[in-house]
Amino acid sequence: MSSTSSQRPDRSRDRDGEGRARNARPRDGLGRPLPHGAQGVPRQPEGVVRTPAETVEEAQALLDAGRPFHAHEVFEDAWKSGPRAERGLWRGLAQLAVGLTHAARGNVTGGARLLRRGAGAVEEWSALTGQGGPHGLDLARVVAWARELADAVEDGSAGIVDAAGRAPRLRGEGLSAHG
Repeated sequence: MSSTSSQRPDRSRDRDGEGRARNARPRDGLGRPLPHGAQGVPRQPEGVVRTPAETVEEAQALLDAGRPFHAHEVFEDAWKSGPRAERGLWRGLAQLAVGLTHAARGNVTGGARLLRRGAGAVEEWSALTGQGGPHGLDLARVVAWARELADAVEDGSAGIVDAAGRAPRLRGEGLSAHG
């Protein structure tokens, strides 16, 4: 293959309006790609600017519906578009959602690792800023939830993780959607 042909973009790949590669395959509720033509769940639009309250509300609804992968995308939008001072908070919450995604997919190592990494990021942000509950969030309880789930995933006591059943309550309304 010549160097010229290897530098040309692969036009057979799915691309967005700006030419960036985007996978247009449908996805299941945990963000796993499905075969072309399969019925998937609606994808979260990227780059949406929301208020912190809208971010928390939308992410909680997605978590409660067993769609933590999609909740991570909502948190990612907040991390990328929100105030610089809050980026660590939203990034940590996105990591927690991805950790729950991996745990629900059966990825013990990745799930536990991301749950702990996200808990550490949220805890560090809270300690640095002195804010334990901005935007109505109960960060201490979210961190405790993440560490407890990480331990349960690793030691096998979590069994098959039901993403909706093990979803955190982001505000001070309890540790899980169903408990």
